[in-house]
Amino acid sequence: MQKTKAILITCLLSASMTTQAQIHKNDSSMTNRTYSLNPVVVTGSGHHQRLKSTATPVHVLSSQEIREQGITTFDEALTRMIPQVSMAPNSMGTFLRLNGLGNKYILILINGQKLSGDISNNVDLSRINMSRVKRIEVLDGAASSLYGSDAIAGVINIITDQPTDSQICVTNNTKVSGHGILTESVGLDIYQGGFGSYTSFTHDRADSYQNNPLEYIKDSEETQETIAPFFTGYRSSVISQKFTYTPNQHLALNAGLDYSYKITDRPETRQDITGGTDYEMRYKGFRWNIGAIYKFNKRNSIQADFTVDRFRYGKEYDVETKDYAVGDYVQSKKQRSMEGQVKAILGFSKNSTTIFGADWHKDYLTATSGNIEQHVYNVAAYAQHEMKCFKDFTATIGLRLTHHETFDLHLTPKATLMYAPGNFRFRATYSAGFRAPGLDELYYHYFSVNRGKPQIIFGNHDLSPEKSHYFSLNAEYRTDIWAVSITGYINRIKDMVVRKNIDVDNTTLAMLRTEFPEMTDDQAAKLERYSLYQNSDEGDVKGLQINASANLFQGFNLSANYVYTYARTKSEEEWTTLERSIRHTATIAANYHHTWGRYRLNINLNGRLQSKTYYPDYEDAPGFGVWNLHTTHTFDCAKWAVIEPSIGIDNLFDKVDRRINSTKRKYALFTPGRMLVVGVKVKFKH
Repeated sequence: MQKTKAILITCLLSASMTTQAQIHKNDSSMTNRTYSLNPVVVTGSGHHQRLKSTATPVHVLSSQEIREQGITTFDEALTRMIPQVSMAPNSMGTFLRLNGLGNKYILILINGQKLSGDISNNVDLSRINMSRVKRIEVLDGAASSLYGSDAIAGVINIITDQPTDSQICVTNNTKVSGHGILTESVGLDIYQGGFGSYTSFTHDRADSYQNNPLEYIKDSEETQETIAPFFTGYRSSVISQKFTYTPNQHLALNAGLDYSYKITDRPETRQDITGGTDYEMRYKGFRWNIGAIYKFNKRNSIQADFTVDRFRYGKEYDVETKDYAVGDYVQSKKQRSMEGQVKAILGFSKNSTTIFGADWHKDYLTATSGNIEQHVYNVAAYAQHEMKCFKDFTATIGLRLTHHETFDLHLTPKATLMYAPGNFRFRATYSAGFRAPGLDELYYHYFSVNRGKPQIIFGNHDLSPEKSHYFSLNAEYRTDIWAVSITGYINRIKDMVVRKNIDVDNTTLAMLRTEFPEMTDDQAAKLERYSLYQNSDEGDVKGLQINASANLFQGFNLSANYVYTYARTKSEEEWTTLERSIRHTATIAANYHHTWGRYRLNINLNGRLQSKTYYPDYEDAPGFGVWNLHTTHTFDCAKWAVIEPSIGIDNLFDKVDRRINSTKRKYALFTPGRMLVVGVKVKFKH
């Protein structure tokens, strides 16, 4: 541990936060190279402004940074480059954490519209089409004044790209690696006379694998062989289509749709060994949206968007059982959300920006196993005023009023202050968070049997909304060559909704058998406890973030980010470390690039170092350090053609968690070890 801390400190002292300065230029647009310390962002303030001008700190991942590291999936982008984010993949989606808090406290947006649909509180990140990502903006802390419910831990906003620099552009990008890992994306962009059509198809796949073929027999020190995968393989496809039309300099229209399909690929049940399954998990999503923006002038505009998002998942049997034939599908959950937004961005004076907005959101949930068919709506109005009060001082105040069908009215304020003398920035932020309990937490009436053991979960109609208060202080120094910032924050959550386990006695067993008459005598004999959603816990997260980056010399960039997170939860009178929280995490990246005529070389080394992951009821997962090396070789063949082969090594030092699987053991590192990664990107444009 001391060695890991020393490495982190050394890297932080020798490196520097996200930097942007012009490095290289020549006659070919394909060999232009720009690093920006000051990109345009929108998530922190709700309107477009330069990063250094926003009073709320935002972390930005550009498409250039993502491409240089050979990243083709959303989870890779975040975990390799944003240390406050961690992920744990499984067959039920990806368990995402931001600053110590889990999925349900993180709001994921695509171009400002919520990505709906979850799998047992896990996010299906395979629905995100990385081939279209222009940048990813990560906002830490509560942001309910602008974004409403769920934005307690923070907001992740994926901004997509619709290029207008060519009439026709065709791209193909392929990446292959070990264990059947393949990513293939194809895109066709057409832009002519203000009309744009952007079509893409992405296919991802990976095989299941094991890091240890043994498992502990329950309640025993003995082991047995198993075919249960450590990582669950899958096949995933996403089809996207977007249309844009800009008839003049004032009006812009857009419409788009995305269809996603994913199915797991697990070993089938066998009589001679444990760990197989009778079915695969199958997921389908369909999302469409329309929108428009009208710009009265450079500083005054109004925009409207409407989005419908459908998502469903269930079990598709690939082994014949007593009740199901091969190919049968049993739906577990179907979700649908509709959202309408209207927002006006107004510059009443030279030194101010005012936002007025309103949105309406409705969620539908049908869960067969949970015996739910419910819906709920909320409607909200919000306002935000940002003003440069006097020299070097900018203040922002905001307020959102939400009417929830179940929980009535709720206010969430926000206030920020920024003092910006010269190259320095000093920021102070307070924001309130709000999360309405989900339909499953309110209405679940769930009974299932997993490997012969029954599970029962009850929703609770009497739940209260979760509330949070977020405070942060930030200091930053930024030039065209290097930048460094430090942020300290506190995030306190009240009335956390948790699932409490209640022991079963003879009286409650009789009640449960009445509620679930399908329960057999054998299943009832194995039932030890049932679960009920309650408002019982408090959360307290304190953290420190240090970000630094620099253009040390022409063609070489170095960056490092360190995060300290102390996350606790209080149940009754006892404080415990929040499950899955990580105390120390750092990400480090070094990039070198150079151009010789029509050939450009890019070399990128990046690493993620983190301490152990806490599991209060299980064995903690040990810390690790994983390093990746990626090179791209760009051949600017002609004005209309670019070929970009790439080769790299993931997990350079072959770091693997090979511990034997156990019911009391959890994991944080999911890599199978060192792997060669090869890819090629081809682009034709006219």
